[in-house]
Amino acid sequence: MRIIVNQVEYEMPSHSLVSDALALIDAKPPYAVAVNLNFVPKTKHAEYVLNENDQIEVIAPVTGG
Repeated sequence: MRIIVNQVEYEMPSHSLVSDALALIDAKPPYAVAVNLNFVPKTKHAEYVLNENDQIEVIAPVTGG
């Protein structure tokens, strides 16, 4: 199945989870995740099933003054 993570297209097996996509891109915490512009809490990453053409944004916090 085709998904898009941070505007890059990937192929993943059907019934993949958000946690699978994070492992695929080797995401390092801290980060926030949105699927199709909807926030997905960290507690749901291992439960949230992805669908064909889902768009995932993995956003790292930025600090500074």
